[in-house]
Amino acid sequence: MLFDILVALGYTTAVVLFTVPTGHPFGVPEPVFYAVTVLMGLALIGRRRWPASLCAVAILATPVLLQVSPLPLFLYALAAYGRRRHLVVLTGAAVLALAAIVFLPARTGLLPFNALVFFVAGPVLLGLYAGARRAVVANLRERAERLEREQSLLRRQARVEERTRIAREMHDVVAHRVSLMVIHSGALEVGAADGERAAAAGRLIGDIGRQALEELREVLGVLRLDEEAAPRAPQPTVDDLATLVEQSRSTGMRIELICSGPRRPLAQATGHTVYRLVQEALTNVHKHAGNAATRIELRYGPDALHVAVENEVPAGPVTTGLPSGGNGLVGLRERITLQGGVFEAGPRPEGGFRVAADLPMKEEAP
Repeated sequence: MLFDILVALGYTTAVVLFTVPTGHPFGVPEPVFYAVTVLMGLALIGRRRWPASLCAVAILATPVLLQVSPLPLFLYALAAYGRRRHLVVLTGAAVLALAAIVFLPARTGLLPFNALVFFVAGPVLLGLYAGARRAVVANLRERAERLEREQSLLRRQARVEERTRIAREMHDVVAHRVSLMVIHSGALEVGAADGERAAAAGRLIGDIGRQALEELREVLGVLRLDEEAAPRAPQPTVDDLATLVEQSRSTGMRIELICSGPRRPLAQATGHTVYRLVQEALTNVHKHAGNAATRIELRYGPDALHVAVENEVPAGPVTTGLPSGGNGLVGLRERITLQGGVFEAGPRPEGGFRVAADLPMKEEAP
């Protein structure tokens, strides 16, 4: 805006300095000439906002101002900021108006026609170049801003996915271990008269609690900035299922673990997923089925590993009173789907519940 005001003042001042010392050379009454000059100076302020309208006004004022007409400035603004169809129409109108003025008998000798054509063509070409350059710069700036927004969204998505993964791991770790601790504490209260049994249950509760804290520390370790300061222990895999099953059996649960097919080394992520699936299924049995008989099956196929955990109908009401968050199976489905597996969970036709998955076999060198 300040630049446009300076241009308008500069134009008006230059016209006055050019015409006053030599007298008015254009055969127009001086009040009309200077009034039109002032109006054109004011119009120059808004030439970029209303390029087509003010360019048309400048064409109409050209017969009065002639060689001091600001028409080139308006044509430049029209080419740089206006629409193409307006540019074509008004450029043609400017050429016709200048031709009519040049070839009038009273105006001969003012300027040659080719100079007047350059008087129009030069500003138009410069304006087209400036408009194209401005459009390229705007596109580059928009592309840079779009890329920055996309990177921000990707970073936000990565943070959300990481928080979801941590929440899922914390659920897997805490829910199962704490469930076992609650069940064992109940057994400890019932058998307090048996000192040896109470001592064994107490030791087991302590071991389970320490395991829960250790696994929770490993899960939260991903939030540390200095990974080297807190080395992470290996995550539990299929090889740790026997320990997991024994901990549940110690609560009185009847569990059958069956492995079939040629056993092969699994990728760490696959083995960890299998462990979490069995862990979550056993946790749900503790919560909803008590000590119902449970069957765990691992079947190694040529291309996939089939895992299934099925429990029978509980013999009586479940009195553990363990809370249920309702997100464990949802997290399992997400985890298995991300690895290209198939997950299913639901009641069995004959009663009880079944959690199963088919995971693609991704072997890892031992």
